[in-house]
Order: sequence, then structure tokens, then C-alpha cells
Amino acid sequence: MNGADMLCDVLLINGVDVCFANPGTSEMHFVAALDRKPQMRCVLGLSEGVVTGAADGYARMADKPAATLLHLGPGLANGLANLHNARRARTPMVNIVGDHASYHLQYDAPLTSDIEGLARPMSHWVGRAGGARDVRARTEEAFEAALMKRGVATMILPADAAWSEVQPEPLQPVTLPARPALSPEALKAAGAALRSGKTTVIILAGRALRAAALETAGRIAAATGAALFSQTSDRTERGAGRVAARPVPYNIDLAVAALKEFEVAICLGGRQPVGFFAYPHKPSTMLPPGCEVIELAGHEHDLGEALELLAEEAGIRADAPFVPNRFVQPEIAAPTGALNADSITIAVARSLPENAIICEESITSAGKMAVLAPGLNPHDHIPLTGGAIGEGIPLATGAAIACPDRKVIALQADGSGMYTLQGLWTQARENLDVVTIIFANRAYAILQGEMRNVGVNDFGRNARRMLDLDNPELDWCSLARGMGVEAGRASTIEQFTRLFDTALARKGPFLIEAII
Repeated sequence: MNGADMLCDVLLINGVDVCFANPGTSEMHFVAALDRKPQMRCVLGLSEGVVTGAADGYARMADKPAATLLHLGPGLANGLANLHNARRARTPMVNIVGDHASYHLQYDAPLTSDIEGLARPMSHWVGRAGGARDVRARTEEAFEAALMKRGVATMILPADAAWSEVQPEPLQPVTLPARPALSPEALKAAGAALRSGKTTVIILAGRALRAAALETAGRIAAATGAALFSQTSDRTERGAGRVAARPVPYNIDLAVAALKEFEVAICLGGRQPVGFFAYPHKPSTMLPPGCEVIELAGHEHDLGEALELLAEEAGIRADAPFVPNRFVQPEIAAPTGALNADSITIAVARSLPENAIICEESITSAGKMAVLAPGLNPHDHIPLTGGAIGEGIPLATGAAIACPDRKVIALQADGSGMYTLQGLWTQARENLDVVTIIFANRAYAILQGEMRNVGVNDFGRNARRMLDLDNPELDWCSLARGMGVEAGRASTIEQFTRLFDTALARKGPFLIEAII
């Protein structure tokens, strides 16, 4: 038995049985160990951004970590953007990065780098195995950190720690400590605010957006008149019969207007909302000046329990009523007219199957989906969280591996999709049930909007060449087929609807290029 075998065994006994990988020479002993463990599912990504993004999507839906396998510092660097998104989503992940043998580092070989320095900004925990005998302890620490900190735990595995022998020993699952308790002072202040009659908003994030937690939040809102808002989070359970929390708008002016009336904000799962970017003469935070902010619970807390304690503190019975979303999906009329973001999302909403998973990186093409979502069949929504584009296709890939019996629908902007289109190959190889909808506007439309936000309305040649995706135009059907995924192109809403209905009726990956 060597260190790599020990690493695999510790992962498996703790329920980590999927490894998304893009290995290199330094990781070959770990690859050999994985080959000896058939209970570990190994999924190859053709780029490290696919690996880290798929591990993110998997953990969001499986509610447990996946492992990744990356090659040295450059391989880690290639995956950092989606590790950033996973960090912002507070996704549990055991991120394994190979390194040179410890005695080889002194020679500064071409691939030598500061792996710890690369990993720290995108990780909640970083550790290195000092040798084969150190592997068990470091792996257990990484697993515990991934779950308790709710985030990315990066473990560095030197090649000699992987290939050196260790003695077999009995293993037990890691015993996790209890979640931290809420601040009694914050809980009392939040309960008092709800009883005070002040205009109060409860801002939810993270696991506070699961169905059971939302029901508790709905009971609080119905009893006190508090408004419910949500921040961009890892996963929201949406649809009819559930409770809707209104998303805080991305646009800073719309967000300030939406929140301007509130005197008290109670935050669960995150801090108070802030703008994605700063703009001249606009605020960074979205709540009005003078609004009292009570940060009741963070990602490290049990957010469902936190809401129950808040309801109890406010004097609300456990069986108090809430207002569930009404099922209106059958009332949605078939879209007509031009093929655009609105008509596409109406068509998707109209046919959305029960228990679907929507992975969203549609950026400027969100259309009507958020407005229609509360009245649709119950479904999960997992979005881009950290703003680093190129996660949509990998996110859908990981979600489909976590939930093979559920339909995954990826709403994907074309520009950001090009960052990690290799994920389509993984979908084909694993025969994943994913429908990818490409909003082909042939532009970085989000950046065009941001140019206008800073006062530039007339784009010259240089600006257009940096913001348009034409000359040549992207051919997504050819790109998909080259990756092994069947595809069709729609230029009318009728064509799109036929393609979408066909994709829903079959299993396996399918891509629709919608020319908008």
C-alpha cells in the first residue's frame, strides 16, 4: 500500500466517490491507485476549468464533496476561475493538486511553482502532505474543512508522498464537530426587529434557499410582514408549492430602488448585498443609509435551524401558515414572434419537466425565467455565483453526474460558453442527460451594457472588436458535433420549440444553438 492508496481509501470511507480529473506525470501513482478502486468514479475533463466547474456542480446537487485531480501549479492555475466560483458558492470540494517529489523541488524544474500561493486565494483551506505517512491526516483534514468551512479544501500531494509505502490501518469516517451556535445577541435583535413593526427584509443565501428553510422563512414573512429577498447562491429550490424569495437585482440602480424602503435587514447565509462593481457616483452597498443590518447566520451555521430559531424568537408557531407559490405553468401561452431571450425562456418555462435542474450562465439573456420560475414545476436552480464566466457547461456536467435521473437544462451565453466548451465532450463521453441552450447573440453583451453603465454609448472600431463575437461567427452546432454532442440550430421560436421538445423526450446530451 502506498500514499496514493491511502488517499483513495480515506476519500471513499468518507463518501467521496467521484473524482473529476485532468492528471499529469506527477499524479500517475494516484491514477494507478484510482484504477485499483472501482468504487471511485473517475471523470476526465479536457481542461482544468471543466474539472473544477464540474466538481462545483456535482457538490451543489449531491450535497457532498467530489474530489478533483489537477497537475502541479499550472494545472491548478487553469482551474482557478471556477474554483473562485465554487469558493463564492461555498461549495465543499477536496481539490487535490500533485507536485514534484519533495527532493526534486530544490532543482527548480520547469513546472515548479508556488502551489500554496496559487491555491490560497481560491481555497478555504490549504494543506500539503509531508510524506506518505502524512497522507491520511491531511486528507481527513481536507475533508473536514470542505464540509465545516463549506468551501474549497486544496490538498497538495507530492509525488513521493503518493508512491512511498505506508502500513495499512483500519479507517473510520471523520467525525464532524457540531455547527457553531448563533450569537444570542444577534438572535434577540433579529426577533425584536420582526416584532417592532419596522419595515424589515430577510435576505437569504446558501442553504437558506432550500425548500424546507424557505417554508420557515415564508412563515416568518406571513406572520410579520417581512419581505424575503435572496442573493446569488449555490442552489435554490424553486417552483410551485414552495416559497419564493425575490432576487436582489444585479443592476445597482434597480437593487437600490428595490431595497430603499427597509429599516432593518436580517441576513442569513451571507452578508449584506453589495454591487458586483463600483460605478462613479453610485453606492457600493444596496441597502439604504441608516438601515440596521443584523448578520444572524453565515454559511458555517445550520441555516434551516437558524430560521427555526428566528421564528421561535419572534413568537411564530411551527405550524403557522405560509403562502406557497401557485402552479401556473399550464397557463403559459406558447410564445410567438421573434426568437429572443424572452420567447426562449417562455418556451423553456412552458415545458419545464418536474424536478429539472436549471444551470444558468445566460448573463444578459436571462429573459423571463426568474419571473416565471415560482409558478413552474418544482425544480433546482444553480447559477454562476462568483462572476467568473465559463462555468455553465461544466456546472451542468457535474450536476448531471450527481443526479442522473433528473433532466439538466443549461442556459448558456455564447461568449462565456467558449471558455469551457470542452465540457461538452465530457457530457458525450459520460452520456449525460443535459440540454444546453446557447443564446447566440454573437457578442459579449454584458460588457456592452457595462460600457453604457460608465457613460460610453457610441462604440468605435476597437471597442466593437473587443465586444463583438463575429468575423468569423461561432458555429455552435459544428463545435458540439465535434465534441460528440448532437445539435440543432433555431432561428425562429417555432424551430426552437420543436428542438427543445425533442431534446426533452430523449436521454443524453443535446445542444440547441438559438440565433438571437
